[in-house]
Formats: sequence, C-alpha cells, structure tokens
Amino acid sequence: MPTIEEMEALAKRRGFFWIASELYGGAAGFYDYGPMGTLLKRKLENTWRKYFLGLGPNFFEIESTTVMPEKVFKASGHIDSFVDPIAKCKKCGTAHRADHIMEEFLKESFEGATPEKLTELIKKHGIKCPKCKGQLEEAAVFNMMFKLGIGPSGDVTGYLRPETAQGAYVNFQQCFEILRKKLPLGLAIVGRSYRNEISPRQLTSRMREFTQAELQIFFDPDAIKDHPDWGSVKNYKLIAMPVGEKAKEMTCEQLAKTMPKYYVYHMAIVQKFFLDVLQIPKEKFRFRQLSDEEKAFYNKYHWDIELDCAALGGFKEMGGVHYRTDHDLGGHQKLSGKSQEVFFDGKRFVPHVLELSFGVDRILLSLLDAHYGKEGDRVFLRLPKAVAPFTAAIFPLVNKDGLPEKAVEIHAMLKHSVDCFYDDSGSIGKRYYRQDEVGTFACITVDHQTLEDGTVTVRDRDTTKQERVKISELAAKLKG
Repeated sequence: MPTIEEMEALAKRRGFFWIASELYGGAAGFYDYGPMGTLLKRKLENTWRKYFLGLGPNFFEIESTTVMPEKVFKASGHIDSFVDPIAKCKKCGTAHRADHIMEEFLKESFEGATPEKLTELIKKHGIKCPKCKGQLEEAAVFNMMFKLGIGPSGDVTGYLRPETAQGAYVNFQQCFEILRKKLPLGLAIVGRSYRNEISPRQLTSRMREFTQAELQIFFDPDAIKDHPDWGSVKNYKLIAMPVGEKAKEMTCEQLAKTMPKYYVYHMAIVQKFFLDVLQIPKEKFRFRQLSDEEKAFYNKYHWDIELDCAALGGFKEMGGVHYRTDHDLGGHQKLSGKSQEVFFDGKRFVPHVLELSFGVDRILLSLLDAHYGKEGDRVFLRLPKAVAPFTAAIFPLVNKDGLPEKAVEIHAMLKHSVDCFYDDSGSIGKRYYRQDEVGTFACITVDHQTLEDGTVTVRDRDTTKQERVKISELAAKLKG
C-alpha cells in the first residue's frame, strides 16, 4: 500500500494533481488537477451522474451559483452553526483544529466535542503545538465560511457556498412546478464548495476549495417507512458500524429494525456504487453511524461513508447519507416568508429531504490508493475501466517501416468509441510503465506482423499478459 509521500509523488509525476499556484509557493488547502487527474475526475463525476440520476424518472441535475446571499445561510443555520473548534498557539500563532490534535494524540475520534471539553483535555494531557511545542490557547469556535462583499461598494454580504445543497433547496419550488409536481424529486448538483479549513492536510482529502457531488431527494415524510423497491435490497448485506460497535455485516432487513426502510434502501444503493461500480475492495468500505454529538446539526439520521485509505492512515470520511427532514425547506420558508409546501397525493406538506453527499476529491484520492499496485519497480493503478483516464494506449513498436502511420490510423479509428492515447516516445517498456502508472486499461502495440495479418498485440494492465487481436475486433474487446 502506498505511503502519502509515494501517493503525492505519483500524483505529481503523472499529472493527477499538485499544489495550486506552486510557482508562487501555493497556499494550503488548494490543489490543481493536471491532464490525467482532470480526465479521471470528469469520468468519476459522469459515472456518479449516470448511476444516481438513474435512480428514478424524476431525478435531474441542476447548476446553482457558488456565491449566495447571506440570508440563504441564515435560513439554513450555517451562520450560527457551521463551526469547527480552533486552538491557537500562544508562541507561533498557528491555528489548529482542536479535535484533530486530540485525535492524533489519543488515537480516537473527538468529532463533535465542545470547545470546553477539548480545552479540558488539552490541559489534562499537556498537549503542545505540533509545530513549535508552544502552549495552546483555550479552544474556541471558528465559522468556516468565506465571507464576501458583493458589488463595487461591497455593501451586500454574501458567502461562497460551503455545500452544494442549498442550491437545490432555494430552487426546489421552481423545479417542482416545472417537473410536473411529482415526488420523489431528486435534484443533483456537482460542483465547487468552499470551506475555510483551519488546518487543511493530507493532500486532497481536506481542502478549502473542493468538489461535491450531492443528490437531494425530496419526498413525502410519510414515505420514510418504506421504499417501493425494498424487495431488491432487503437481503443485501451492508457493512455497518453502529455507534459504540465494531463494523459488521448486517442485512438491510436487520438494520431496518432500528432505521427507516427508505433510508436503509439508499444506504444499499450507495454501497453498491462503491463496491460494484468503483470496485473498492469490500474490506476497505464501511458505513459509520454518527452519535448525536458528532452528526451535523440538521440531520436526524447520519451515517458516514468511510474508505480505508492507506496513504491517509486508515478509514476516512468520503461522504454520507443524511436525513435532513424539513430543516432546510422549513428554514427558507420561515425567513423568506414564501411557502415551501406542496400539494401531493391529496395532502399539503413541506417535503422532507434525504441527502446523498460525496466528496469527489477525497474519493478520487481513495481510488488511486485502493487500486495502487507495485511489483518490483513497476507501479500500476488497477482503476475500473469506467473511470480510468484512458481505456487504451496505442504504440508503434518502432518509429519506422510504416508502423507509426498504421498506429495513427488505429488511434483515429478507436478514439470515437473509447478514450485512447498515442505515444511513440521512448522504449516500448517505458511506454508500458508510463501507462501503467496512470491506470490505462490496455496497451496496443503495432508491430511488423500487424502489416502482414491485421492483428496487434494487446497487453493487459493488471496481468501484463499479451494476446494478438484483429484490428477489426479491438473496439468491441475494449468496450467489453
């Protein structure tokens, strides 16, 4: 398994990501994606879209602004409650996440601990500044939103959105009307969010500017008890870690004894996305139930999606399944004075929301980690074909005898059906290794036999085994 240093080196060497504005020293919590990273990220986002927008006939993607007026976040509760505990060093002035300092020292989670409790623990265990070993101030709260002055005089207050979700809530009524007044209604947003993290760290796992993929499902609150497709998942085994327990396999039917079926159904859908679509090994996935102290202030039920990422030192949050009730629509109705009620199925009510939330950058990093392989000096990424930057790379064995021309011809033929890359630089072995490191599914070599019988050598990324394949059958083989 890769170390964080190996992961960072691979990411930079092969064009996945690197520190933003590195020319000027960069700034913590900001990363740019290179050519391979952008391809991987776009494919991950599109795979997510295809899967989750396919959950129902009334599920659609929208795009909302990243700058929103202050009232949006007053109504949502973010102005008052979107805070993290901060502890500053009296000596060097560095600000630290107080709960993270305790987590690193005592090797347990302190998510949701109050500033008072953290201050008590810092004093009890004599915790010092990790940077200079100076004494820490008492823990306090810090609002993580980026505040903006809108307009030439800056007299209108706005914020960079800390989550994509509010865009779905403020647009709900219009979308409900346009989409024929039907529930459940799914509104997805894939885009940038911003959080002024106290101590961003661990590459793209904790950033100040990041990408979220979120699906807000608006539904009749009476429907929380069941799901019309429950029969398809009731015996499906979830990997769940209830509060105070170890992770274990539980059927959906078992978990539904304490959780609503509508909620548990979507947990199964999420797990299948990670295990079946992204091909994350089963042992690297789990749902972790958050306690009342840990869970977000707006959630009635809250299970985090966690992946075991070796480079990050263990299981880390990648997203979550959140039952937000009518918190958001109710808050916007109260502050705006505009009703968010709907008339559906013979009754009038404010819809409830089930949110499926995913951190795209974190998942991308975990994909690289989970599919990282090393054999001697060969490093390769076993990325699923659906998200690998390239499905195939085409090489002429040598740059003479008409082989480059034939390879270019094959590349032109394939590029309309699969993502492919042409490379004629360096030895064939080096070209193989370069493509292995970016996760290219197959390497196609055009040699002298190709000119004789119309076949090419296809090398498998994971096994390195080679076989001869007819040029006419390449597209079908690569798609299969």
